[in-house]
Amino acid sequence: MNDLADALAAQIRMAGLPEPVREHRFDAIRRWRFDLAWPDLMVAFECEGGVWSRGRHTRPQGFAEDVHKYNTATLLGWGVYRVTADMIHSGLALTWVEQALGINLGRKGGVTAPPARASKPEKE
Repeated sequence: MNDLADALAAQIRMAGLPEPVREHRFDAIRRWRFDLAWPDLMVAFECEGGVWSRGRHTRPQGFAEDVHKYNTATLLGWGVYRVTADMIHSGLALTWVEQALGINLGRKGGVTAPPARASKPEKE
């Protein structure tokens, strides 16, 4: 399992939000999975590690594969949210989870703007 997904899942649990499905497979042919998903709401969160260390998600092939995955998911009707370690550790990712679930559960609420660009590398 993914340490970042574990951290976000723990925050979700502590906030009393609906429990996500871990490693939810949304495409049987390609066997693609989401880190955290609420299949009944068609909401998914992907925890992107290695942002500052040239991890898999920032290398050309990995980035291109992610674009294919996320665009396919969007065409299938999924709302896919990508979050980094900084976003998870600051609590911003949890705010976005609350908002994404609230929107899809029919609750009203404001949207929180993202913070200014990180000035130092994230810790993963």
